[in-house]
Parts: sequence; structure tokens; C-alpha cells
Amino acid sequence: MYETLTWDVDADGIATLTLHRPDALNAFNLTMARELEQVFLTDARDDAVRAVVVTGSGRAFCAGMDLSADGNVFGLDESLSPTPDEFRASYDQAPYDSGIRDTGGKVTLAIHALPKPVIAAINGPAVGIGATMTLAMDIRLASEKARIGFVFGRLGIVPEACSTWFLPRIVGIQQALEWVYSADILTAEQALAGRLVRSVHAPEDLLPAAYDLARSFVVDRSPVALGLAKRLIYRNAAAAEPLEAHLTDSLAMYWASVGDGKEGVAAFLEKRAPRFTGKASEIPAIE
Repeated sequence: MYETLTWDVDADGIATLTLHRPDALNAFNLTMARELEQVFLTDARDDAVRAVVVTGSGRAFCAGMDLSADGNVFGLDESLSPTPDEFRASYDQAPYDSGIRDTGGKVTLAIHALPKPVIAAINGPAVGIGATMTLAMDIRLASEKARIGFVFGRLGIVPEACSTWFLPRIVGIQQALEWVYSADILTAEQALAGRLVRSVHAPEDLLPAAYDLARSFVVDRSPVALGLAKRLIYRNAAAAEPLEAHLTDSLAMYWASVGDGKEGVAAFLEKRAPRFTGKASEIPAIE
């Protein structure tokens, strides 16, 4: 189905998305960019999918952009020179959509918009886009063999894939700047100390730990409540004042209480497992 990825969904609705260019250390190319965006905008939005675990095939997670491509390796049109105002007004239209927009950013925006848990199981080297794509995932677990690098300064380019929004929110501005300035390769233990990853595991324990975590999120949980909670936390962490959180919290609580919340309360009172019927594809608007 895909050239650069594999996709599998188990009986609990846990999907495994594997970056699959092992001979190239799963290096990111324009085909992988298109396929990743498609997965998160289509396959992962199927209501049968409850959570997504992302990992790499072979010994790497993703070795960054494939720099062996002809021409502009990032797929950008070097004949264009838009002003910021021109680009902002027409960024999703030709020629800017394909000629200027960062392909990694399209991927991370699709990941971020998915109303379901997304867990990165970083099994080996993850540098450049291999590191920044994980920032849009909700939680990162790393193998002891993981090596993570925001190495853009070594190539004379800048952090991409919306990472200047995600990284400071995860690790703080000071740590984000140090890692970007230095362009060093971090060990799994350094990433853990900097709070980039949740936990470090022996290689053989990494995927089982990610699957256990994913199941703890979705089994006997409401997909609607989960999706709303994800949206609220990301949105309101950047809100200007708590009133913004109050307004969206209130709408989310209202819709949850008249939906799966009724079943959740009944199950609690009757001391049984809940039977939620809400669907992630039917999450109501709250803003």
C-alpha cells in the first residue's frame, strides 16, 4: 500500500506505523512525507484506530532528510521569492503549497490534528526531521540505542516541522536553544534528562512498553473524551488567559456530559466496565 511505510492495526485498535526504508536508515524523502501526511489524515482517522505507535524499521528510527536527491533536496522551488504577506495569504495554494511549504511541517500538522494518542517509539538514530517529527507526537519513548539530534546548524539550515513551536513547549526555551545551537547528537539518557523523552528502555522492551502505554490510554476510555482532552491541553497551554481555557473546557464538558459521560457515570455507579459508543470522527466543535 505504501512505499516507505508499513501500517498495522491490532484488535485493541492500536496501530503500528513503521518508517520502512531500512537500507537508507529510514531517511525521510518526499515520498515518505506524502505518505506520512496521508496516513495521519486518512488511515489514522478511521474510528477502528484508537492510538498510533510510530517506530522505525531496522536499526534506525529516521536518519533525517535523504540528502542524495537531485536538485533542491527539500523539494522546494528555488525560482520563487514570496514576501511573508504573500506567503501567509496563499500558503495552501499553488505555487507556494508545493514550492515553499516545509514538507515536514505538513506531516507534523497532520499528526498534531489527530484526535487520538500518538506515541513515538524511538528505536535508534533520530536526527533532523527524524527528531522533529516526534515532537508533534504526544509521548516519546526511547531505546537505549536511540541517538537524537537537532543538527540543522551543521547543514546551514533552520529547525523545521513546526519544531520551534513544539520543542520549547516540551523542554523549555533554554534547553531547546542549547540543543539547536550546539547541533549535538544526544544519547537516550541525555534526552531523558532534558525531558524530551518519557522513558528509556532496553531495545527488546521498547515496543512492548509503547503498546502497554497505548492500551492504558484507550481500553475502556471514551474516544470523544480523549480527543477533546488532547485538543484542550494543546490549545489551552498556549492560551493568553485562563478564561480561554474556561470557555473551551465548559463546551467540552457539556458535550461530553450529554454523550459518553452518561455511560461513564452509569458504569461507575453500577461497578462495571463502560460501554462507550462515541466516535473520534464525531468530536464536537469547542472553539
